[in-house]
Amino acid sequence: MKLSNGLKVLLGATAILGWSHVADAKTKLVVYTAVEPEELHGFKKAFEKDNGDIDIQWVRDSTGIITAKLLAEKENTKADIVWGVAATSLLMLKDINLLEAYAPKGVEALNKKFVDSDAVPSWVGQRAWVASLCYNTIEAKKLNLPKPTSWADLLDPVYKGHLVMPNPASSGTGFLDVSSWMQIMGEEKAWTYMDGLHSNIGVYTHSGSKPCKMAAKGEFPIGISFAYKGAQLKNKGAPVDVIAPKEGLGWDVEAFGIVRTSKKIEAAKAFADWSVSKKANEMYNQSYAVVAMDGVAKPVKSYPAEAASLLIENDFLWAASNRTRILKEWESRYGTKSEKK
Repeated sequence: MKLSNGLKVLLGATAILGWSHVADAKTKLVVYTAVEPEELHGFKKAFEKDNGDIDIQWVRDSTGIITAKLLAEKENTKADIVWGVAATSLLMLKDINLLEAYAPKGVEALNKKFVDSDAVPSWVGQRAWVASLCYNTIEAKKLNLPKPTSWADLLDPVYKGHLVMPNPASSGTGFLDVSSWMQIMGEEKAWTYMDGLHSNIGVYTHSGSKPCKMAAKGEFPIGISFAYKGAQLKNKGAPVDVIAPKEGLGWDVEAFGIVRTSKKIEAAKAFADWSVSKKANEMYNQSYAVVAMDGVAKPVKSYPAEAASLLIENDFLWAASNRTRILKEWESRYGTKSEKK
């Protein structure tokens, strides 16, 4: 039977409406995250390929900003799940009863260091990011700046105005630096260290990756940042060396937790289940050398080989419990050098 032009148009419109209805029927999952923007598309695509009825809606910012946002919103948050945010932040959210305890399918395959110690975990880790220095070899040579090998080296007056570091109030990387120095040196000595470091800092950024990006561009010769970003930029051709200071490296776990007040708990659980899978861990390892699932990680090009042996025994609970007090003191001492938001 030959269809009339009018009937063809009608059927075409009906098909379009049908597809539109299917698209509208997808569950929109609001995910607060601090994962680097260039990675998010790949994670969304991979998850939605396996879960075609869920549409991830990222809300992305630095860890400190995401944490402050959630602490302010509390039960009025629009987030369904917090994903790829520091475990120390999730411990704070757990403390105010914002997280839904849930054991994702397959969580038993993860290293226990990456999982909340409760019988039913409120948060689960994905991968670890590790403090490092990004050293621009070209700019440093121009300025006759020696290559630092330790945190202590950064106090040398030769570096005055040549260092850039993340603000710990807005950056998870900045906070892991400060909290790890306190655990390595003791709190009093760490404040003395940061007083000296402050003299050499040009600016405090509101992003953990920005100091390394600035070093790669030659805006500052040395950035206090994290190893993944340094390795990534070096692999793209930037003239940076990624340095692991010998006293020890602060680190934190990128982790996720379901928001208790979410109206889309089942979709959030599906994302949690996918996030502990081998497939997800292999994706985490594309950029990060340390992931939650044992036996998955392969070496990452340009990542400091010695980094794993330098990780400190990080007391996440202490860091989370003292975060507010530490940040208040840090701001009063050093906040005047922070970049404008």
